[in-house]
Amino acid sequence: MSRLNLISLLFIILLSQSVLAQKKENNSRLIYDAQLSAYKYDFEVSYFAINSQRQTLKMAYIYLEGKPDKAVITLMHGKNFNAHYWTPTARYLNKKGYGVLIPDQIGFGKSSKPANYQYSFSALAHHTQALMTSMKIEKTIVMGHSMGGMLASRFALMYPQSTQQLILVNPIGLENYLQYVEYKDTDFFYKKELAKTPEGIKRYQQKNYYAGHWNKQYEALTHFMIGQIQGPDKDLIAWVNAQTYDMIFTQPVITEFKDLSIPVRLIIGTRDRTGPGRNWKKSGVDYELGRYDRLGKVAAKLIPDAKLYELTDLGHLPQIENFERFKNLLDKALAASEI
Repeated sequence: MSRLNLISLLFIILLSQSVLAQKKENNSRLIYDAQLSAYKYDFEVSYFAINSQRQTLKMAYIYLEGKPDKAVITLMHGKNFNAHYWTPTARYLNKKGYGVLIPDQIGFGKSSKPANYQYSFSALAHHTQALMTSMKIEKTIVMGHSMGGMLASRFALMYPQSTQQLILVNPIGLENYLQYVEYKDTDFFYKKELAKTPEGIKRYQQKNYYAGHWNKQYEALTHFMIGQIQGPDKDLIAWVNAQTYDMIFTQPVITEFKDLSIPVRLIIGTRDRTGPGRNWKKSGVDYELGRYDRLGKVAAKLIPDAKLYELTDLGHLPQIENFERFKNLLDKALAASEI
């Protein structure tokens, strides 16, 4: 290799290292408190006061008013997300005339994060119903993604009279996890949360959500998490996140799918392999968790009025990976509520 080519190669390497260092430095500047006070959502955020478990709490939410003849759709976020990631879906639905309600559940997003609280899907569903009542929303189409799918299912089971339709987008909870995995105390999850790093958050999502791909949109969805683990309330966030893990393992909904009395539509990215607890399965269990190419079909058979829509080659966030494909199936799913 000539001296000139060697210098050019070294320059390229140094430039690449500089770019990577700059990206890391930019992430190091992300600092958010527990309520994400400095983190901007794309829509105006309102707050609903809740008195629960001897505490006064604030539930953040977004509401986009729709046309009088169209339904209100309530969007329920996943565990590693908040109301903000629903922006493309909310804009699309609102443009079609739907009202859109997007709560940040207690313990998540811009809502209160009480350290001493009994977190449960039933409590979160109750808070959401109270919010709807305060807004005079008598009936809603409920759409839940990931952990939000478990919450949406619990809401529909508790309040069928308020639920016009249930749409589940790659929900977790299509398995009864403690049937296959060991129970872990909240302290176990607390230690794991405290050990999180910006690089680890990216690696997890890149591998498990996007099949190794990465872009600015995916990266932006990690910023609130990175900012909070680097922020002044890191310990509180870790503890609250640990407590909400317990709901996933100890409060199954799959056992009650047979009792769902409203139309249910499942939109499943079949590449998804999300399987909470797969790293601590019970001794002798060879069951493979998180096979969404199978789980959607099984769930659809358990639910009296269900229809399954599958998206091949998409994973845990089909609405983020390929919105064009997702919205086509969303339109079909919503058509059931208009018959």
